[in-house]
Amino acid sequence: MTDHWAEGDVLTNGIRMHYYRTGGDKPPLVLAHGFSDNGLCWSPVARVLQADYDVIMIDARNHGKSEAPATAGGSRAQGDDLAGLIRALKLEEPAVMGHSMGGGATLQACANHPGLIRRAILEDSGPTEPRPEMMTPEMRRRNTGWAEELKSKTREEIIAIGRRQSPNWPEDEMGPWADSKMQLNLAAAQQIGGSPEPWREVFARVTCPMLILRSDNNLGSSVTPELAAEAERLFKLVRAVYIPGAGHNIRRENRPAFLAAVQAFLAEG
Repeated sequence: MTDHWAEGDVLTNGIRMHYYRTGGDKPPLVLAHGFSDNGLCWSPVARVLQADYDVIMIDARNHGKSEAPATAGGSRAQGDDLAGLIRALKLEEPAVMGHSMGGGATLQACANHPGLIRRAILEDSGPTEPRPEMMTPEMRRRNTGWAEELKSKTREEIIAIGRRQSPNWPEDEMGPWADSKMQLNLAAAQQIGGSPEPWREVFARVTCPMLILRSDNNLGSSVTPELAAEAERLFKLVRAVYIPGAGHNIRRENRPAFLAAVQAFLAEG
């Protein structure tokens, strides 16, 4: 138990996936974390949203307490993992929110499993152009080497590193963030990356309302104003909202504005 939340496992897409659940007879909301995080990294947000939603926080493959399969697991596979969990838990048209890698999984689940998801939110994810030079094995190792270094640290040392790197994060983010780094299976580093499909082709298959949350590119946000505007223009179900004063981790760097945008969108239907 965590925060008096239930936890369990389901078999989905050939793997065992772990989840945490706030429970209650409320509309379901599934949260999919980013690379190197785990389901409990959503805890500060879940503590707010559980008043109105049955919040289900998943551990992605190779993360948290979920299985670390030998097979590849990019965004398409993770989207199928997510869809399988929704079916295994018999969730009726849940809302789904994903950050970064989890946003890619959310987008793929919406695109490839129409009618399964009621509304979707992407936190700094979705309409981004591929950068092939960043996806070579050498660059993957270079970009994720920090995760390997953290594996040799104690929890207290990882929290201290997090405080130095992200001094504007609320303190309640640090413990779950550190725990997730200790649980991370480093095989995940070789599986990250966007869909091989162009994002416009994936968005074209989405049949539910979708909110894209973006922030400041100079602080690390991945979604540009131009691509967010193009997604809105091309796809009538898509809406983009700018959250100021944050980078890639929008909810950790401007939680009040993030929650306001999320709650307003979810309340619409």
